[in-house]
Formats: sequence, C-alpha cells, structure tokens
Amino acid sequence: MLSKNQLGFLYMFMSVCAFSIMDLIVKWSDSYPLGQVLFFRGFFGLVIYFFIIPKERLKTFYYTKRAGLHFLRCLFGLIALISIFIAIRNLPLATVVSISFAAPIFTTIFSIFFLSEKVGMYRWLAVIVGFIGIIIITEPGFSSLNLYFVYPIIFCLGLSYVAIAIRQLSTTEPVWLIALNFSAAITIVSFFTIPFGWIMPNIKDLILLSFIGIFGGVANLWLSQSYKFSEVSLVTPLKYLALVFAIIFGYFIWDEIPSIKTLAGAFLVIISSIIIFRREVALKKQVSIPRHE
Repeated sequence: MLSKNQLGFLYMFMSVCAFSIMDLIVKWSDSYPLGQVLFFRGFFGLVIYFFIIPKERLKTFYYTKRAGLHFLRCLFGLIALISIFIAIRNLPLATVVSISFAAPIFTTIFSIFFLSEKVGMYRWLAVIVGFIGIIIITEPGFSSLNLYFVYPIIFCLGLSYVAIAIRQLSTTEPVWLIALNFSAAITIVSFFTIPFGWIMPNIKDLILLSFIGIFGGVANLWLSQSYKFSEVSLVTPLKYLALVFAIIFGYFIWDEIPSIKTLAGAFLVIISSIIIFRREVALKKQVSIPRHE
C-alpha cells in the first residue's frame, strides 16, 4: 500500500508523462489545422471530466457564482494553449519546454498586481535570473527573426494568469468544474475554425488526435491529485523531467539536438523557478501551478 507522499509522487510523474505525450502528438499533428487539433483537445478532455462529476451535481454541474473569473481563466488558458501548440509545431521540443518553465517567473510578477502580494529580494533575484535564462534560450531565434520564439513566452504569460485565476477560483470552486469549463471553452472556440478547413482523419490519426484530449485531460487531473495527496515540496521538482522527455523525443523522432545555449538557459530558468518555489513554500503561499492547460 502506497503512502500519501508516494501516491502524490506517482500522480505527478504520470502527469508529466501525459503532458509530454500530448506535446509529442501535437508536434506530430502539424498536417492537421490547429483549430481541428484544439477540438480534439477540448472535446475528449470534456468527456473525461463528465465521468468525475459528483452525482449530486449532475443536474447543476454548471452552476457557479464566479462566471466572470471562469471566463478570464478560459480566455487566458486558450491564449496559452494556442501559443504552446504553435510553438511545439514550429520549434524544437526541448526549446519550448525550457521556456515554459519560466511561467512561475511571470506568476510572481502578476501576483503583485492581482493578489497584492509582497515580493522579497530572493524572488526578485529569481525573476532576474529567469529572464537572463529566457534571453539566452531565445537569442538565436530573435537574431534570425524567428518569431515562433515569441509563442512560448506568450504561453508563460497566459499560464501565469491562469495560475492566479485558479488560486482564486479554488477557494470556492471544485477542481473538476474549473477544468470542465476550460475544456468546454476549447471545444466551442474550435468550432469557429471549421470554415478555415478541417481534414477528415483516417482511423489511426483519429485515435492519435483523440489522445491529445485524453492525455491533456488526465494530466490536469493527475496534477491536481498529486497536490492533494503529497507535500508540494516533494512532487513539484518532478516537473523538470519534462525537459528530459522533450530531449529524448526530439532527438529520436525529429533529430533535434538542443544547443548549449538552450541547455544553459534552461538551467537558469529551472534554478529561478526552484528559488521561487522554495520561497513560496517558506512563506506558506499556494505554490505556482507548473502546468495546467
């Protein structure tokens, strides 16, 4: 029988694996329109969440007194999701994952304005170190005017506000409702892209595209379960395994070899987010959500 910490460790590991596989399939799916891929992410994620709605909420599952905040969470979540999908399709996986680790840096800054938090010297130092890491990773892209490097940064900005919104929503709203509303929003928005051309997938591609929603949906659930069962300080560092998976997948499938600059920048970004994380734990604040989209 596993202890609570061991269960939390297992759930976080499965969440990182699920997100990594989702990223892999998104990169593979570049022959399909982005809007169509969004549909599969949203619809099949939605199906999963309907199975976990409590019986007493089946008839009123949609009820909330915080519709405005749900809307903002979905809006910025969509911006983040679209941005990361575009980045994954057009940049090396390791590069995208490395920059995505910078989300806590922006969350720290946003928390000043949205949560009126006071940020001390250590976290400001971490923010500066993180920005240096981002500059090192993205410098080759900006020097060659590769605008796709902007999208992982937009993802971080969007996800940072999502982290703030989820902090606020989770005080009154169940996790499944927050996730369900987001999947519903993705599905609805994807329908507006049909006029721009969708491609009828064959059976194999249909299954793989469906896995984008399934893995994305369960990854968010496992992430939440990990924090429910375990000490956050134990499980959060596991998220950096995503970079290992990205390097392995990128190398063996697309012959992508991360540059020294990418690895050096990733190291600084990881150090930065660890400092922020440790300070949040020390100050007993709710820790930044590593990835929730």
